[in-house]
Amino acid sequence: MILVIIIGVRGHTMLHKRLESGWGVLLPASLIVAMAMSDLSFAQWRIVVVLGLLATAVMLYHKRLRHFVLLPSCAALAGAMMLAAMNLGQQG
Repeated sequence: MILVIIIGVRGHTMLHKRLESGWGVLLPASLIVAMAMSDLSFAQWRIVVVLGLLATAVMLYHKRLRHFVLLPSCAALAGAMMLAAMNLGQQG
């Protein structure tokens, strides 16, 4: 309800800025899908997750890169989900 009121008051620019962050999810997700097709090992997926988390921490403190922090954090999240899927596949 509050978002509807803010969009009504500020116009469509608020909605456009909100939808712009979708690229921060789509780009890393497509990268993870491409990496999933390359059949990475469990250890390599762990490296992807660690690098994503480290890049997120570094980007938070950088003035210009701070706006793109969703890119490595989404890659780390998707990599962690791949690790969980691989772990469940090995147990089952």
